[in-house]
Amino acid sequence: MSAANQLAALVSNMYATGLLDDQFQQLQLLQDPSAPDFVSEVVTLFCQDGERIIEELAKLLEKPNVDFDRVDAFVHQLKGSSANIGAQKVKNTCIQFREFCQQKSRDGCLKVLETMRINFYELRGKFQTMLQD
Repeated sequence: MSAANQLAALVSNMYATGLLDDQFQQLQLLQDPSAPDFVSEVVTLFCQDGERIIEELAKLLEKPNVDFDRVDAFVHQLKGSSANIGAQKVKNTCIQFREFCQQKSRDGCLKVLETMRINFYELRGKFQTMLQD
């Protein structure tokens, strides 16, 4: 299988499993010859920011008195970048996370943080594979 076919199969799998939605396709359409690395740069920034935000969330939720407003602000930031890149599972997890923030439920936030980690790192791994080709 050629590299192009492998890449197409990987991206197709990412859509089929719900990791990505149509917004990622819109992002790909913005790439042109004047900016050949546009998508890879956006994906790389998303992965770096997402990892930083998840680490911050874990630290905030470990504190004895959780600042749910700060937690919600970080989740809102990740939700926005997830929506912009088409990271559907991560975006949907952020929506659940924000509900637990509004309820001020540390246990709920910790549970959904674990789901967020799983979804984010699965997506990041596939993005890394995609960028290697």
